[in-house]
Amino acid sequence: MSTPVHEDPLSTERAHLAASRSALRAMREDVESLDITDVTANWVNAAVLESQIEERVKALADLSETPLFFGRLDYLHAPGAEQAEGGEGERPQPEAAYQTLHVGRRHVHDTDGDPMVIDWRAPVSQPFYRASKKDPMDVALRRRFGYTGGDLTAYEDEHLSDPAEAALTSRLLQQEIERPRVGPMRDIVATIQPEQDEIVRAGLAGSVCVQGGPGTGKTAVGLHRVAYLLYAHRERLARTGTLVIGPNRSFLHYIEQVLPALGELTVRQATVDDLVAHVEVRGADEAATAVIKGDARMADVLRRALYSHVILPTEGIVVVRGSRRWRVAAYELEEIVRELLARGIRYGAAREALPQRIAHAVLVQMERAGEAPDDRVQNAVARNAAVKAAVKTVWPPVEPAKLVLRLLSDADFLAEHAEGVLTEDERKAVLWAKPARSVKSAQWSPADAVLIDEATDLVERTHSLGHVVLDEAQDLSPMQYRAVGRRCTTGSATVLGDLAQGTTPWATRSWSDALAHMGKGEAVVEELTAGFRVPTDVIAYASRLLPHIAPGLTPVASIRENPGFFDIRATTDGTARGTADVVSACRELLGREGSVGLIAADARVPELAEALGAAGIGFIGPGEETTHATRLTLVPASLAKGLEYDYVVLDEPRAVVDGEPDERTGLRRLYVCLTRAVSGLIVTHGTELPPQLT
Repeated sequence: MSTPVHEDPLSTERAHLAASRSALRAMREDVESLDITDVTANWVNAAVLESQIEERVKALADLSETPLFFGRLDYLHAPGAEQAEGGEGERPQPEAAYQTLHVGRRHVHDTDGDPMVIDWRAPVSQPFYRASKKDPMDVALRRRFGYTGGDLTAYEDEHLSDPAEAALTSRLLQQEIERPRVGPMRDIVATIQPEQDEIVRAGLAGSVCVQGGPGTGKTAVGLHRVAYLLYAHRERLARTGTLVIGPNRSFLHYIEQVLPALGELTVRQATVDDLVAHVEVRGADEAATAVIKGDARMADVLRRALYSHVILPTEGIVVVRGSRRWRVAAYELEEIVRELLARGIRYGAAREALPQRIAHAVLVQMERAGEAPDDRVQNAVARNAAVKAAVKTVWPPVEPAKLVLRLLSDADFLAEHAEGVLTEDERKAVLWAKPARSVKSAQWSPADAVLIDEATDLVERTHSLGHVVLDEAQDLSPMQYRAVGRRCTTGSATVLGDLAQGTTPWATRSWSDALAHMGKGEAVVEELTAGFRVPTDVIAYASRLLPHIAPGLTPVASIRENPGFFDIRATTDGTARGTADVVSACRELLGREGSVGLIAADARVPELAEALGAAGIGFIGPGEETTHATRLTLVPASLAKGLEYDYVVLDEPRAVVDGEPDERTGLRRLYVCLTRAVSGLIVTHGTELPPQLT
């Protein structure tokens, strides 16, 4: 569909935007008008079809503040079918016949089926992200659009195939990156960079690990990768499912609108704690104890403890069938049990197989005696009281939570199965000071819940999804990595994190170790070093900490043309005057456009909340959505990870460091807090700054 040349391209593009919105509305109305009264066989199929129609209607929603398209490609030649083909087994896209294509968040076509906007994930849209003067990819013109409040207000052209035109630094791209943000995280489809696009479009079969410093867009890359995979492999992932795992509820709330804005409504989001919620968590461990419980060696202890319940038989069994008696000798039973143990299958699966194996041994005797038993006879023998009694004795049922309860309560039981795995001091550290009487009364900790999840998987295989995205992965323990890996044993994973931002006592030291614990040792590790979010002056200041927290990591290099607003202000320590200075800084930044975050050591939050209230400044907590009326968020340092604000006031860096168990962890927490700002940062301090920053 060729766009005619006019003297006023902006008017032409606005007309195309209006026509595209009308076409999208017509597409939605077509779906809403579908009559499914006589097309389904029963009410179950009708309910499923109705649900699918509702999801389709939601996916076709036109969000007034979200541009329907953000770019245009003018090809020198109409793209061929090989460019237009989608994912596995997909038919070529209809866009293949057109030389001028508008790129947007979803496909829109007119009443004749001709495309008005192509999906950013379609192969023909790839040059929008990757074409350059060096490799124009058959693109003559790339046009970017600028929007204000949903209205198309500007455009910018790059003539990629014209050698006489110099390479362009996109002003609109910079404006979009630096645009003030209020509310939850937004998508980055208009600003995806070539190195990000390569990760986004990586195949479903392989796993990818993205090491990225603050502001490199790793979270956005992971979410857009999910959206791309759902486009390229929709049928397969519809069967197997997808999951996004974040560090906490505040973070998940912050990112929850990104995928729906891209038309993807079925992706589940959860924390690791959600995944392993087999028991109610009401307790907490000391850091040293949590480190041991999170160590991968605990998997060996659990396996030993579980299979210790299997007892090799010392007596045979007699099965009575009518007037005949069939005996299975003890040595035969022992061979069956040993063979099941050697196969390494799940405890529960082996226990279910045992009565059938015993029944098979009986059927062999029946056949030798001239009988002709069939499967019904074998099933009847497997249900025989003598067989069931033998199975219960030899291979008793085990409840995972009770197994972990006994390990943590019974010193002798733990010592027996942790011998040669945990030291005596480590065993003492994980034992409960006050043993619990039951699963319900136990004060389970988050680390205990992960142990129960491991034990549950030893008994019965965990369901595997098609693809899992794990964000802020650097903070997981080896046992937590195993818990995540169980959710994608037959699928793939996208692991996102920054080793410099690890703030747990068990924080990851190398991605190779982490991926091995997940069972994804073959994953490709990619590093993002171009910073799009954090201003130059801010990231340069925060990077002073890198030699102390993650030596060897490449510092983020900001590509922002605007250096940002950055100031360090001394306040009066320990007085109301000092707190008033912090409040004053917040008031100053609220005079600017965009969101503001006041980040402070957790212990300082109540005092600052009181001071803000006394000053009449409204604020919300992390996880709550900012609005134009309430743009200030008071953020405990422990919850700052993954969040971002246009402007940040960081209160008392020394207190942030001192709030952690050790200095290294404290400096990493400080690094996180320093890098939450998109446009400006004010650091206020009444005590001396950490020497690593001076």
